[in-house]
Amino acid sequence: MAQNAKYDKIKSGLDSVRIKYEKVVKRTCPSLSVLIHTPEDNIFASSVAEDETPLTKDTYFRFASNTKNFTSTSILNMQEDGWLNIKDKIVSNIPGSNIPYVPNTPEFNVPYKDQITIELLLQHAAGVYDVDNDPVPGFDGYSYTDYMDLRDPSHQFELSELVNQAAKNNLSYFPPGKGYHYSNTGYTILSEIIERVYSHASGSPKKYADYINDYITGSSAPVPLDISFPYLAWDISLRAPFVKGTIWAKDSTTIFTNVNMSSHVGEGNGYATFAELDKFVRSTMKGQNVLNMNSVELMKNTVSDSNKTYALGCFYIEDLGYGHNGCIKGYLSYMLYDPNTDVSVIIMMPVNDYRYPSGEGIAYGLKALLNAGFTARMVLGFPGKVLEY
Repeated sequence: MAQNAKYDKIKSGLDSVRIKYEKVVKRTCPSLSVLIHTPEDNIFASSVAEDETPLTKDTYFRFASNTKNFTSTSILNMQEDGWLNIKDKIVSNIPGSNIPYVPNTPEFNVPYKDQITIELLLQHAAGVYDVDNDPVPGFDGYSYTDYMDLRDPSHQFELSELVNQAAKNNLSYFPPGKGYHYSNTGYTILSEIIERVYSHASGSPKKYADYINDYITGSSAPVPLDISFPYLAWDISLRAPFVKGTIWAKDSTTIFTNVNMSSHVGEGNGYATFAELDKFVRSTMKGQNVLNMNSVELMKNTVSDSNKTYALGCFYIEDLGYGHNGCIKGYLSYMLYDPNTDVSVIIMMPVNDYRYPSGEGIAYGLKALLNAGFTARMVLGFPGKVLEY
């Protein structure tokens, strides 16, 4: 099949997925886009609503919790370098120092602190309470981050401030290793660990973004990448060209452009283009980036007793591959690489649907993204399926 014909078939299939999704949610979806990269093809297609501008592979968007895969990559690279061990308790000292992985301060005295390992945090199996997604006492039924965002959109969040909400309120889901609960705050603790380990190794104060730039994305990294991780409250803009995010609420529609991401360091603050995310996930999962294949296998397969599908900042979807997804401030996305077929997909729609009290709106959106990825694969002759709503 000629390249143009392949694109046309993917675009037609993508249109069908978007239209079917619109019928289910009874709203117009601004766009649904997919980049599929195979041994033979690298094709981007964008299905857009009437009067909307098609995206390109070089359109920037916030990729949200896909950031967790970068955090996992950083932790595993530090382990390769002998800077930490993921089996260590977070109260243990950084190798070669008398400095603990997390501060011995009240802000970090979360329940069961002395039983939590770095590995359990990566697996969401540490029981750390998520002050970003779940209500915190004293904040009118809101999560801590939602409450503070509403009160002051320009508030500069600090890692210790976020973890402190779980510590001072004695909030936990379960003892470490006794369950699974997705926790952005667990990844906030991992960000603190990255900062402290890198600061010790370098001999000067470092931020999460410093390690990412110096080892994962910057000019000295094995695969330099145009990917950003803003952590300052004033750093709110996406570079052009970017797509605006949309949130559907019960009685309103909000269009997002500038957003304070300082509360999401290490768990959801990244933004990039389709093309750059594809470079990252393909090279990383193939062992052609900063991690060796032993570490990649750890990332893919080191699951907890309570969840056999989520490993170290990474999960697997049959016929799509290993990677992560993301949902934040008007963007829903997946980045996945399938080693069985050497096919990667980056999929995104700039919509979060919060009209349903039990989260059905986000579930419908994620299903549309998966159908977009499966459709692109099947057009090119790879295994896939159609998920029904």
